Parts: sequence; structure tokens; C-alpha cells
Amino acid sequence: MRPLSQTQTSGLPFQHRAPVGRGVRFGATATAHHGLATILLRDYQEECIRSALAALDGGRKRLGISLGTGAGKTVIFTQLIARVRPRSDHATQTLILAHRRELVQQAAQHCVNAYPGKVIDIELGSLHASGTADITVASVQSITSGDRLLKFDPERFKLVLVDEAHHIVSPQYLKVLSHFGLDTKTPNSPSLVGVSATFSRFDGLKLGTAIDEIVYHKDYVDLIKNKWLSDVVFTSVESTADISRVRSGANRDFQPADLSRAVNTDEVNEVTVRSWLAKAAGRRSTLVFCVDRAHVSGLTGKFREHGVEAHLITSDTPQVERSSRLDAFKRREFPVLVNCGVFTEGTDIPGIDCVLLARPTKSRNLLVQMIGRGMRLHPGKENCHIIDMVSSLKTGIVTTPTLFGLDPRELVNNASVDDMKALKNQRATETAQTEGIGQAARADGPSSGHQKVVFTEYDSVFDLIADTSGEQHVWALSQFAWVHTGADRWILSGPTGTYLRLERHDEGEGPAFFKTYVIRALPPGVAKSPYAAPQKILEATTFEDAVHGSDEYASNIFPFAFISRRQRWRQGPPSQGQLDFINKVRGKYGGELGPLDITKGRAMDMITKIKHGARGRFADMEADRRRHERRSLAAEQESLLRQRETVSVGPVLN
Repeated sequence: MRPLSQTQTSGLPFQHRAPVGRGVRFGATATAHHGLATILLRDYQEECIRSALAALDGGRKRLGISLGTGAGKTVIFTQLIARVRPRSDHATQTLILAHRRELVQQAAQHCVNAYPGKVIDIELGSLHASGTADITVASVQSITSGDRLLKFDPERFKLVLVDEAHHIVSPQYLKVLSHFGLDTKTPNSPSLVGVSATFSRFDGLKLGTAIDEIVYHKDYVDLIKNKWLSDVVFTSVESTADISRVRSGANRDFQPADLSRAVNTDEVNEVTVRSWLAKAAGRRSTLVFCVDRAHVSGLTGKFREHGVEAHLITSDTPQVERSSRLDAFKRREFPVLVNCGVFTEGTDIPGIDCVLLARPTKSRNLLVQMIGRGMRLHPGKENCHIIDMVSSLKTGIVTTPTLFGLDPRELVNNASVDDMKALKNQRATETAQTEGIGQAARADGPSSGHQKVVFTEYDSVFDLIADTSGEQHVWALSQFAWVHTGADRWILSGPTGTYLRLERHDEGEGPAFFKTYVIRALPPGVAKSPYAAPQKILEATTFEDAVHGSDEYASNIFPFAFISRRQRWRQGPPSQGQLDFINKVRGKYGGELGPLDITKGRAMDMITKIKHGARGRFADMEADRRRHERRSLAAEQESLLRQRETVSVGPVLN
């Protein structure tokens, strides 16, 4: 058997269809080989497969594999099919699920190459599988249509594989999992393995419905470092788009119609094209991501106004025309291809050397999927330039810097992955030096080499608890009354004293992550402490996912009318008890507050800050400020001494 290349793309003979009802069968009697064709695995692919097999051998059933785009997840799929042991003599079949036609076709092609002696069926649109093939590759939309799922006997399956598994908790996938006994962890069901480059969801909590454990993770940064993916450089450009009034849709990302009206303007499209001309006009293959068909049309027209040959593909593009245009783009017959959502997942165009993100998003998954289109290796391709047209932080937007743990407002120019990591370390050092004293003001750019630090100083604890700047980011993501109580900590209080605590954690050189705990109030006299021990309810890799997941949990345990920031009662006058409590902290600074000086909701937030450490935080800030002043004075004196040691033409220093 000859080794197979991991990039082999010989055409799948879809034109030779079996009759409807019998499925599409490839190589059923074409060869005597019934095992796995030889293929040379990358080291991390073998490591990944062994991790999954060890977990299955240990009794785990529903596994997740997290691999960056371009890592070869389909290769891992096909290898697992041969190496997962049947749970019984007759349970030998495998089902591969995907949600797009291209992914189904891609997986089927790999299986044909890898298993020339096995029967492989496709369940896709008008193609009906038999239900008895060794391997069935199905679109989730087709297999859940009508009664098509019933022909698959769960007792005959050893393995269910799910591509782009961050979709796995959608109703259609859950219907399939339920049919195979995988909606819960049961010993008699097939094994489930889901693979995704973006193993998180916008709701922050739901993946546990279908996946019990992530057994392997290697992200795109690791793959770039080890030369399995193309080098990447990042540039972020401030867009003139005003998206402050763009509403969120059902998936919590921007509502497409609203977003299109905001970004699909002549002015914004002009800025986008001019940015590309300034930064990437020499690139041979640019893929542009837009909001909708109107945005695609507008931006394509703007490229052509500037003499750039740009073509478009949308979901409305006829299949023949779409294939022809895509093939021409792959051959680099024109430099710019504009699309809206067609190429976010499962698209293999390795020659792409520039990705232009012309649409803002709140979804980290979508951001990673779009960037991933340009990360594949290709002969003669030095790197891929990611140009991110960014907008206001107040909308909860995610940008390429957020993927490295940086502030969404950070602007970078031709920054490599190493540059981004170094910038993160630099910002972390600055934050550590100034935490509790103030906020670091951004320099002209990461390459300027000069950082000016501006301190926000509080004259009293009252000034500290009255400051709402720490809430702006979380309020852009949540409608609930979260309160910023300290360094990377936010509190959401319930009516009975129970509260949620969201915290940022940073372990060494690894990526930062977030945890949320519920701290339940205990009845008086039950224990020495008025609260039970903190109980962790979730952990997330991004602040956005942590907030959304925490909100979902809060909505189930707290009354909405109490935790929502938009309730009318919050605009009413404070109670006398609230005023007394705050005025006691306020002391003689500026006189006492009255019922017309503050609202009931604002008073509640300030009391939350006081109860969760404002006094101690203010004392720490004062100590930090004094230490900083001493360090600054010492540095100034050291600088004068160094100047005295330098001999130069000019006046001698006294």
C-alpha cells in the first residue's frame, strides 16, 4: 500500500450515483484491502489519536478534540475509524456527521482514500444511504429529515464522529445523539468524538450537554510555531463605522441587517479598500468577509472603483458559477474574492495570503474561523496578512488582539504571532505595575517603544465606588447589573444575599481564562460564616463566553426584575438605609448625599462595591501610589547619575 498525502485532493466520483435508497457506495469490491491505507501522521496527530483512544479505553464515551484550523482533523477522523475497537462483534459501523455539503464531501473523499475496501455511503440531499455501510457520511440536515434516521440501527455502530462540533448542541444534532443513545453518558451506546477548531459557544454553558471532556487541544499558535501552519501577521485598522446602535440577534452576535446598514456605507467601504491598498495590495489571494449580500455587492463595487479585480460569491451564487469562480481564485487569476459566510468553515484554499475582516463580530468562534481560512501552508506562500477593521469596544466586539488576551482596542501593524505574544507580556507587566492605581493609556502604537502612563487617582473611597469605568466592558456584553469590585473581578448580586463572582485567572505563560462561582447565602445561625463555600459553575477561555454563560446561569436562579439594569425601579430614589450606609463611608467628604443625589440602582451598586472590598482596595491603591512615586523618584535620580557619567560636547551638569 502506498502512503497517502494529507493534501491529496483526487476528485470524488459523485457523478456515478447509486440508485436512491441504496446509498452511494465506493470501492465495495474494487480491492482486497480491508484495512486502513498507509498514511504518514504528524507527531501531534498521533498524540491526539492516542489521547482519544486512551480516554475511550478508560470508559469515557463523549469526547471532544480541539484542533486549530488546518491541523488535519479529517485525517484524524479517518484514522480513528480503524483504531477504535468495536464494542461487540456486530457493532462495527461508523457515522460521520457534518452540517455543510462541502464538509460531507471532504470527509467522504478521505474515507475513500483511506479505506479502499470498505463500503462508504453518503446521506446528503437526494442521496440516501442504506444504513448498513461500513462508514456513512451524513449531513445533519438530511439525516434528521423525515424518517431517514430510523434506518440506522444504534446497536450496529461503534463510533459517531462529529465535524465542527461546536454546533453539536443544536436541536438537529441532539436528535441524532438521542437516536444513538448519546444524549446522556450510557455504557451501551457508540463512542462519540467531536472535533472543532473553536470548541466554545457564545452561550458559554451548553457544550456539556453533548461533550463530557476535551481530551486534546492544540491551537493555531502552537501549529504556527511548529511550522504546521503558515506564519501570520496582523494589522488592525480603526473603522469609521458606528455600530453603537446595532442590536444583537438570537445568537448574541450582531443582527446582520442592522450591522449591514452600519458598515455598508460608501465611507466605510472606502476606508476598507484604501486600508487594503495601503497594507496588502501586493498580496495575490485575498479573501474578504462581509456581513450580507448587500455588503458583499457594495464592497466588491468599491474594489472595482479603485481598479482592483474583485469577484463575489454568496449563498445565492449558482453552483456552477460558484465552482468556476472559486477555481479561478485558487489559480490566482484575480486577487480579491468577497463573500459573506460562505467560507467560514471547512473551506480549503491554501493559497490565500490575506484575509480582510470587513465585518465586526462579537463571536470569538467566527473570528477564529475567518482567520483560519488563511493559515494553510502553500508553496511560495511566506505568510498570511490578517487585516481586521475594528470598531468600538463598547459594543462588546472581539478583534484579533483579543485572541492573544489583549484589549480589543489594541491596534497593531504587521505584528507577527511572536509580536502579539510579546505585546501581551508587555501589557501584563504594565497592568501589574499600575493595577489599582489607574489605567494605562495607549501609546501611538506597539512599535513606538514609549509608554505614557496616566493615573486615575481617587481622593476617597466614595470616589472609588462612584467610578463606573470598570463596568463599561461587562455592561456592553450583559443587560444585568454586574459590578466591578477589583482587579479582574465582577459581582452580580441576588435578592437574598447569594451572588455570582466572575474572575480572571492567568497561569504563567499560558492564555488567560475566566471562572465564575456562585456563593450562596446561608440562613442565620447555620454556620459561623454567612456564606457557603464558593461553587464553580463555569470556566471559559474568553471574557465574552464567561459573561454570557454566567448570565444564563443567573437568569435561572435570580429574578430577572432584580438583576436587570434596565428596570424602572433602579431609577427611583434610594432608601434611607442605603443613604445611611453610603454616607457613613463617604464621611465628611463633600457633605451627605440626599434622595435626589443618587438613584436606587446606583446606590445598590455602590453598596455592592463596599461589601466586596472597596475599603481595602482603596488602601492598597494608596500604598501602590506611594510605592510608584518612590520608584519614579529613584529612577529620576538614577538617570541623573547616568548622565553625569556621560562625557559629551556641551555644558557640564552641575
